Amino acid sequence: MTAPKVVIIGAGIVGANLADELAARGWADITVLDQGPLPRTGGSTSHAPGLVFQTNASKTMTEFAKYTVSKFLELDCFLQVGGMEVATTPARWEDLKRKHGWATSWGVQGSLIDAEECVRRWPLLDGSQVFGGLHVPTDGLARAAKAVEVLAERATARGARFIGSTKVIDVLQEGGRVTGVRTDQGDFPADIVVSCAGFWGREIGAMAGMDVPLLPLAHQYVKTGRIDELVGRNSADAFSAGKSASNGEEVEASLPILRHQDQDLYFREHVDRIGIGSYAHRPMPVEESTLDPSVTDSAMPSMLPFTEEDFAPSWEQSQLLLPALRQAKVEEGFNGIFSFTPDGQSLVGESADVRGFWIAEAVWVTHSAGIAKAVAELLVDDRSETDLHEVDVHRFEDVQLAPSYVHETAQQNFVEVYDILHPLQPKLSPRDLRVTPFHVRQRELGAVFLEAGGWERPHWFEANAPLLKKLPHDSLPPARDGWSAQFHSPIAAAEAWQTRNAVAMYDMTPLKRVEISGPGALEFLQGLTTNQLDKSVGSVTYTLMLDEAGGVRSDVTVARLGPELFQAGINGAIDVDHLVKHAPPGVQVRDTTGGTCCIGVWGPLARDLVQPLSEDDFSHAGLKYFRARKARIAGVPVVAMRLSYVGELGWEIYTGADNGLRLWDALWAAGQPLGVIAGGRAAFNSLRLEKGYRLWGTDMTTEHDPYEAGVGFAVRPAKGDFLGREALGNRTSTRRLRCLTIDDGRTVVLGKEPVFVDGVPAGYVTSAAYGYTIGKPIAYAWLPESADVGSGVEIEYFGRRVPATVAAEPLFDPAMERIRR
Repeated sequence: MTAPKVVIIGAGIVGANLADELAARGWADITVLDQGPLPRTGGSTSHAPGLVFQTNASKTMTEFAKYTVSKFLELDCFLQVGGMEVATTPARWEDLKRKHGWATSWGVQGSLIDAEECVRRWPLLDGSQVFGGLHVPTDGLARAAKAVEVLAERATARGARFIGSTKVIDVLQEGGRVTGVRTDQGDFPADIVVSCAGFWGREIGAMAGMDVPLLPLAHQYVKTGRIDELVGRNSADAFSAGKSASNGEEVEASLPILRHQDQDLYFREHVDRIGIGSYAHRPMPVEESTLDPSVTDSAMPSMLPFTEEDFAPSWEQSQLLLPALRQAKVEEGFNGIFSFTPDGQSLVGESADVRGFWIAEAVWVTHSAGIAKAVAELLVDDRSETDLHEVDVHRFEDVQLAPSYVHETAQQNFVEVYDILHPLQPKLSPRDLRVTPFHVRQRELGAVFLEAGGWERPHWFEANAPLLKKLPHDSLPPARDGWSAQFHSPIAAAEAWQTRNAVAMYDMTPLKRVEISGPGALEFLQGLTTNQLDKSVGSVTYTLMLDEAGGVRSDVTVARLGPELFQAGINGAIDVDHLVKHAPPGVQVRDTTGGTCCIGVWGPLARDLVQPLSEDDFSHAGLKYFRARKARIAGVPVVAMRLSYVGELGWEIYTGADNGLRLWDALWAAGQPLGVIAGGRAAFNSLRLEKGYRLWGTDMTTEHDPYEAGVGFAVRPAKGDFLGREALGNRTSTRRLRCLTIDDGRTVVLGKEPVFVDGVPAGYVTSAAYGYTIGKPIAYAWLPESADVGSGVEIEYFGRRVPATVAAEPLFDPAMERIRR
């Protein structure tokens, strides 16, 4: 098959890497265009300081960074001086312990070191200010500009061409597909166009009618004058074996790259000078349309004039940490432009409206080769080895694409880039963007809201606090440590207890759902999911969507409401894009989330609550487990699905948003004699882990197959062909998603902590919570298959080892008796 014709917009570090990755896979008809001159085009790559700290809270981003390091080492474009982050506050020292845990989880070698060792590795440090540090020997400096040249040469040798001083002015399309680009030098036909335009990405995306949610922001970088203590340090004679410079030339650096995140600063050597980058200043958004794209010896569009007054506080803090700077001056500086997004992650994916138009934007040098590799895999193999849901451009809801939202949240991400952020920490603003019909009642009940996807989601209700006094003594949870106690309340224990012993109402509205209809809807879903959906009308089926290699792309609950009418509960906007992309002509995929609402009514008294309000039969025989029916409850037309994500009798009850408040009020009033409560997400998460229910994107992703993830029961190969079916037969695995209980009965971990088997790092935690019913903390973790039930393991939590035991699952009601009453 002939390889497609590809045009890449942007010849910086991402575009050059992508051309190289595609060419290495046999695609030769590649044209890379840039409005600037080659090789220094004037984009962010041209001024990038090049610091590569690999460790990230995201496994995906860490893997991208690791690949970038290995590739740039191969290209002789990486100086592996190591990386060091120092703590000057107790809170930061604890955070470095957490970060060391991430490094261990994701396979990055690192060590926590004391203040004395920090000074030994960075002699200019004032050790009296330092509590300790995190040292990663494989971090270092990417020579980004040189890498672009080497990558371009290698890709050109394989058939690609790079053309500078050529400005793209339009993206050409026909019949919903890209056909090329128009430039000021003429048209370039293409089957695939990939925008790697950096902070120009919004403009390029707009040419294809695509909202690209990024904001260009200026970030300060300076170089000092000569530092006496560094003179001669980076000469060839001074270098140790394995780091020597050739021909007696000086090298750029030998000290580790350094981060001082308590003051939003980072440092690197420039031979005998020091470069300092600062995020401590005010956000400086940039409107790219106002920039002069021309490049000269003294100016380029990505480098704005230095604003000295913004850097003054950072200069003082730099001198405190590095006293040698007190005798130095800032000799040069600039405000360099790069891109931020609403959640701080990169943007990768294909346009939903113009097939063949792709983007790879908001990518730092740190992750550039890794993301380019992933995009090349998507284009050539139709899937990436690394899970991409955290960077998928379709992860955002429509409300999050509004320019005002992007403008505010991207600036906030700039401000918080080095902050210590709790995994549950919500945005302070913007809030109340999306509220369910029950929001007014939830506020009356003292709901404490966190936020996700723009939705306000109750995590617990202060109105339930008096229930704590009624809990049996052995049901009271132990006190938590300071970190796990944040954004948590013991009220969740009362809500979980009431769900298990009476009845509770949970707002399930924010969970994404779509309607799939039209001739061929069944055949379409059969080919895209793993379970058998060709069942009677009224059936509800838990199933999976796989990628081409058999990885779990999503888990889905599908209700058959008519012969060719289905409602699917999915995992977000990414799934909507996937369904729409694959839907054949005549099949409609419609997002119904905003126009509908859902209440989960669960608990042993759920039937006592619902049945008196309806003339329809809600008995076990009348509506069996995993069945759905249309009904009326208190006169409100609903669709009731006999499902439970908490492991108790009950239903997901759907109605139109216009009827939502009426439905809530009717259920609430009828439930008062039964002790009905409103339950929040904290209790919900605990209950679902006691039942062993997986959370896609956290417990399993495309990197895992259904069998190792413990959801193989949802795969029916005998039903016929479906996406990923053939690949499943070729996969082998030596790992499993295991349930752990914490031996001390009190330590609650939060996820992403490393797990040790026989003293060796062997996996990582996915989900975790306190199990209020079983009376001990729970964690799920990816572990070697050999870590079977009864095995002892250890979880590293803020630098200490916490013993845990692999347990049989589910921990609660394994016979499923309560849910099938």
